[in-house]
Amino acid sequence: MTYAETAQVDTGPRLEVPARHEGAKAMLLTVIGEFVLPAGGAAWTSSLVAAAGSLGIGEKNARQAIARIGDQGIIEPVRHGRRVRWNLSEPGRALLEDGTRRIYSFRTTAVGWDGEWLLAYVPVAESERAERNQLRNRLGFLGFGELSPSLLVSPHLDREPELRRVLDQLGLAGESIVLHSTAGASDDDAGVVERAWDLDRLAEAYDDFSSIHASRRPGDAEETFRALVELVHAWRRFPFTDPELPTELLPQNWAGEQAARVFRDRHTDWTPAARCWFGELEVASGAEP
Repeated sequence: MTYAETAQVDTGPRLEVPARHEGAKAMLLTVIGEFVLPAGGAAWTSSLVAAAGSLGIGEKNARQAIARIGDQGIIEPVRHGRRVRWNLSEPGRALLEDGTRRIYSFRTTAVGWDGEWLLAYVPVAESERAERNQLRNRLGFLGFGELSPSLLVSPHLDREPELRRVLDQLGLAGESIVLHSTAGASDDDAGVVERAWDLDRLAEAYDDFSSIHASRRPGDAEETFRALVELVHAWRRFPFTDPELPTELLPQNWAGEQAARVFRDRHTDWTPAARCWFGELEVASGAEP
C-alpha cells in the first residue's frame, strides 16, 4: 500500500501490495495515499508528474511509475481528450485506506499485555527457501518474531485469526501447531524479546528518523509538500518492522515513542500547506486546454 507490504486485499480483485523499496513508484504511491485518496481519489497525470518533479523524479521515470501503478490495478485511466485523469480503483482505494489506518493508528496508544505469548510452530523444509521467506514476511508483517526458523512468537493474542489465515493461505495449516504460552519468569520474557527481535537496530532507525525530521523547517508550500512526503515515506516502514511490543517488554525511554511524537507533530504542522500546494497543481492541470 503506499503504505503496505506483502499482503492482499480480501475484497474485490486480488491486488499484490507493492513491496517496500525506494524509487519513483514507491514515492508516487506515498503521494497518492497522502494527497489523492483524501481529495476524492482522482488526479491528473500532469499533477502527479509535477509532484514527482518536486521530489527529484524526472518526467520519464514518473510516467513509467504511474503506468506501473496502473498495471497493478491500483489506479485506472480515464481519458479527457488528450489528457488522462487517474481514478483509484475500488480495490486500490481499499488497499490505501487500510494502509492509511495502519500508519496513523500506529503507536497512538499503549499496548496492553497479560503475559501470554502466541506461538506458532511451522515446520518448513530448509530446501523450501521461497516458502520460508514468504512465511517470514507475512508473519513479520503481523509482528511475529523468530525464536528459531520453525518457531515464531508474538505477544498479540488477538492476531491468532490472522495467523491462521496466513498459514491456511500458504498451505501450512495442517503441519503447524498454534499455542498460547507463558514464560516461567520475567527474565524469560526478556530473553524471548532479545532472541526474537533486534530492538537495538530498530531503536537506531527510530533515532535516525527523529534526528532528520525533528529539526526540519521547510520554507514555502512546495518545500512543505516535499517534507511531508518524505516524512510519511520514511515513517511508513515502521508499522511493518516494529512488532509493537507491550510497554512491559520495551526498554525505558523507548526511541519509538519520541519518533511517533515527531511524526504526529510534523504531520499536523505540514499537512495544510502541502495539501494546498498539491491542490493548486490539480486546479492548474484541470484548467489546461
